[in-house]
Amino acid sequence: MKILLRILASCTVLGALANLNAQNVTVSSTTLTNGYMNWTPAPGNAAGYGGTGSSSWGVSDLQATFSGSTLTLLPNVNVYAPGNNYWVNADGSGANIMDANIYNETAGTYVNTTLMFSYDVLANTLVSPYTSIAFIKDFAPDYSSFTEQSAALTPGVGTISLLTSANAGDHIQYGFETFGPDANPATAAALGSVIIAPTPEPSSLALMGLGILGFLRFRRGRTA
Repeated sequence: MKILLRILASCTVLGALANLNAQNVTVSSTTLTNGYMNWTPAPGNAAGYGGTGSSSWGVSDLQATFSGSTLTLLPNVNVYAPGNNYWVNADGSGANIMDANIYNETAGTYVNTTLMFSYDVLANTLVSPYTSIAFIKDFAPDYSSFTEQSAALTPGVGTISLLTSANAGDHIQYGFETFGPDANPATAAALGSVIIAPTPEPSSLALMGLGILGFLRFRRGRTA
């Protein structure tokens, strides 16, 4: 019992300290509302296949969808067009590596603070060469440069953090990127997916810890 009490007390204190020194965000359909796609030719393309570009995309066009508070990421199939050598190689493989970004962006909100982005990866079944990461990026006001923290999406609860600039004009982004060739819709189901849920904020965890501590102390008093 004493060991459990010490662990709970530590969790409560750490949660409270995290709140004092950081701003905490998690997965939400109301905040991860921006979509952007970058693409470059896939390695090994024959001459004349593939291209380079970037543009804003709708979140659903990224193959990123919310069901309640749970987010699912899939390889992108929206540009696959057989016979169009900009998007599809002669052998039917995707001609471009797609970099799909679903994210939140603000300026002036997360200034000179440790931004902590937490998430719970319920499953990641993506097959090679498809990958997905969580990221926080701090862009200069003109987007000419940025600092970044990122992590691969392995099953379980994950947290990344970045100390942001004191410049209120910087653009702070956090979210997820999925990489891989544009995929054939007919075979995309075999390529896997990533399923991600939100996590409680440290303040909530701290309150839970305090509640459990109070309950255990009450029970201990009742049985003394």
